[in-house]
Amino acid sequence: MDEARARDVLDAAGVLPGPARDARLLALGENAVFAAGDLVVKVGRDAELLDRARRELAVALWLADAGVPAVRAAGDTALLVEGHPVTVWHRLADSVRPAEPRDLAELLRVVHALPAPSFPLPARDLLGGVERWLRLAGDAIDPADAAYLRERRDAFAVTAAALTPHLPPGPIHGDALPRNVHVGPDGPVLVDLETFSADLREHDLVVMALSRDRYGLPAEAYDAFTEAYGWDVRSWEGGAVLRGARETASCAWVAQHAPSNPKALAEFERRVASLRDGDETVRWYPF
Repeated sequence: MDEARARDVLDAAGVLPGPARDARLLALGENAVFAAGDLVVKVGRDAELLDRARRELAVALWLADAGVPAVRAAGDTALLVEGHPVTVWHRLADSVRPAEPRDLAELLRVVHALPAPSFPLPARDLLGGVERWLRLAGDAIDPADAAYLRERRDAFAVTAAALTPHLPPGPIHGDALPRNVHVGPDGPVLVDLETFSADLREHDLVVMALSRDRYGLPAEAYDAFTEAYGWDVRSWEGGAVLRGARETASCAWVAQHAPSNPKALAEFERRVASLRDGDETVRWYPF
């Protein structure tokens, strides 16, 4: 789904007070995210994401009831428009500063203290999107690389299922990165709630450990994160397993953009090569 297709869906949805052509594109990944006036609209890449969109709305309402600082839904229904899920959200006030790892840690402590909601949350199926992302990549990637990632996915799925957690399992954000925190006039809030799950709390913590090791997060920023949260997941023997699973998923996620973006293909190939070589020092770049 490119921007033009997403705008066509946005126009057909009829959820904005003005024309879709005037909406500002904020992001284009698994969702195209548009802003117009006081609203933000998310257009999902395909119909397979409809159930996830519905669950994200339920999560937003649950967090609002619990008083957790998070983005608020502007409706309780996910629409399916021309094969794409569409959800509408209240637009947040402009940020006052970039989110820092410490901000994320403080929000995670709040989320990790929550009991389970009244509706079911799925397990954190970290590797569940790999097949779909590889399918979307199609012939743009080397079939041998796709086969390698499938084998790696299957191996990590088995080892991750056998882990003994250090923290009590429960609700997690599922994609715990500073980019999913918005710092407005009233302080930090969580955004992008679509990966909320009920699983090992360590899933939320290994993301920042990987950011330190692969994406160039300074050690002092990571230390601020662990200090604010109160524990370093790297001290847990299962941390390497969850890291490996997330690396696998991260490679496949980039692959879906390869057919239309040469930079995505280059990043995908860099990541796969580093995994094949077992080189944990190779720098990855956010995409």
